[in-house]
Amino acid sequence: MELTDLKFISDKREKDFHKLNITTVTELVKHFPRDYLDMTHVTLLRDAYHNDVMLTVCDVLGVEVNRYARRPYVKAICTQGGYMFDAIWFNQPYVAGKLKNGRYLFYGRVQNKYGMTYSMTNPSFEPADEGRRLKGLIPVYSLSGSLTQGIVRYAISQAIGKIIFNTAIPEQLCRKYSLISLKEAYRRVHSPDSMEDVRSGSERIALEEYFLLISAFKVIKGGRDEARLNEYTVTEQDLQTFAARFPFEFTEGQKNAVSEIFKSVTSPHKMNLLLQGDVGSGKTAVALAGIYMAVKSGYQAAMIAPTEVLARQNAALIEKYFPDYECCTLTGSTTAAEKKEIKKRIASGEISIVCGTHAVIQKDVVFARLALTVCDEQHRFGVAQRASLSDKGDGCDTLIMSATPIPRTLSLIFYGDLDIVTIKDKPAARQEIITSIIPERKISDMYAYISRQAKLGNQTYFVCPKIEGDDEGTVMSVTELYEDLQALMPSVRIALLHGKMKDKEKNAIMSAFKNKEYDCLVSTTVVEVGVDVPDATVMVIYNAERFGLSQLHQLRGRVGRGDRQSYCFLLPGADTDEARARLAVIRANTDGFAIAEEDLKIRGGGDFMGTRQSGKMLGGIKNLKFPVEVIFTAKAISDEAFSGLFDTKRLASIALAKYEDLKNITLN
Repeated sequence: MELTDLKFISDKREKDFHKLNITTVTELVKHFPRDYLDMTHVTLLRDAYHNDVMLTVCDVLGVEVNRYARRPYVKAICTQGGYMFDAIWFNQPYVAGKLKNGRYLFYGRVQNKYGMTYSMTNPSFEPADEGRRLKGLIPVYSLSGSLTQGIVRYAISQAIGKIIFNTAIPEQLCRKYSLISLKEAYRRVHSPDSMEDVRSGSERIALEEYFLLISAFKVIKGGRDEARLNEYTVTEQDLQTFAARFPFEFTEGQKNAVSEIFKSVTSPHKMNLLLQGDVGSGKTAVALAGIYMAVKSGYQAAMIAPTEVLARQNAALIEKYFPDYECCTLTGSTTAAEKKEIKKRIASGEISIVCGTHAVIQKDVVFARLALTVCDEQHRFGVAQRASLSDKGDGCDTLIMSATPIPRTLSLIFYGDLDIVTIKDKPAARQEIITSIIPERKISDMYAYISRQAKLGNQTYFVCPKIEGDDEGTVMSVTELYEDLQALMPSVRIALLHGKMKDKEKNAIMSAFKNKEYDCLVSTTVVEVGVDVPDATVMVIYNAERFGLSQLHQLRGRVGRGDRQSYCFLLPGADTDEARARLAVIRANTDGFAIAEEDLKIRGGGDFMGTRQSGKMLGGIKNLKFPVEVIFTAKAISDEAFSGLFDTKRLASIALAKYEDLKNITLN
């Protein structure tokens, strides 16, 4: 059904809907309200706080018009229960002709100065003695072009009446979990009688989306209890000998993780293991122990990373700790002649350990006896990419390293086919990073400190949320900051890095920074991926309130990788209660898992997994508010749906049709 099949949707309005990425009636009903105007009850001004939005009743005593002010306005002098207040409308001269002395309903934002004087700016209004138009919960939508709130509301109400809403959840499970119909859920969200309607409708729609997503994950990942094909001959004594190669003693968490990997590779089933650890917990050393188990047993191992710099960093470690094994690096920048020779040696089995990027996943890379795959920074790879690497060997064991601490409850849902091992502690020698929130008046002092650090050989990251500036100038961009810093710190060597650069250029800049050819690196969040720069001791994050807490923690983890005291400076761009509360969590916490739990509470499951930003997953529930418990319920229903009592082929086809590109999606 086309949008123009709806009443009052002309070709011009259809184009305006297209600007909102709405091209079908199905997409139209998923255009959820960004807010609601609550007109369910009348409130007195004396009960209002500053900036409250409210519906109130008052008497208009007189109307003033000033057409000659810098901003022409109409002002109504009002009274309510002995309180005098003004209602003012800017650039709306027609209001004067609609207002007379008498009793009115006003709906708008209240300004309350010092608890003494009240005013309202640009409120909606109607005579109090007429049939009420200002009533109920009124949805507010994002608009474009000629679209108005009334047009969008009417179009959506038509669409809900014409669409057939089918749930993928088996009818028996809908009854068991007392689920309302999807049609009723959409009606409640778009035409609610109460906020309880909004809540219940939002939860039901989100439940359906998560059910399909989790079910799609199930289908793509397949079964977990595959019988072991590769027999490992490595012993615990061998592992102790290997651990002695490191210049430090493994922490208890690392020892436990190595033990769990050993149990898995010597069990009757192939290993599917998620290794979680906070920033600096030593996950890479544990992964190297896993690789040793494979090569010591006569097999090959492969380790992939999302960037060439990180891949080469891993390769350098492997060459250091595996001097008696052949190792190679395979990336996009490897020359054609080198690739040909490397692939030949991998296929013959001459090379035991392969480090690389997506280049390792290519079809023409054939292994002789691949038994273990390690995926570093797993959140940067799609499900299918990880699977295609494992498929290069028969019965491959898989070790996935999580760069972002994920609350265990969520990891059980999104990685339900994996065993999970968590490294809770950190090396004793590693110092805590001191985190400070820098007010505007202290920024010049911060620049002076960073200049002094550069002379001492210490390096600094500057991170901004966007690449280029805009007219508003409220958000710092890397291009603006790069130019500013060159003027502010002329003696400091500064490099620029962002996502629009070609991979070859990004790799060159990152390598140069690591090799101390630059003192400072101005970047977007592309530096979040864990490259070790031991001399980086300062991380500066602009507009810090715009980042998720877990992302801030990951960025902070780019420093403090050497033996020097390191610092993270947070520069907020907005001074709101929410911004202050969120940044206070980061300042007071160094435990990534505790921060992740707080992040989950604040942002919800969809935002935490980075799915709303990507637009690839869960795009159908944007703007909906729902508790994390909805995700757990969806997981429980999906588990039952795939228990063998229902038509799993039907469920699988629906889930994959919904998320057909899920195999290529990364969880950021």
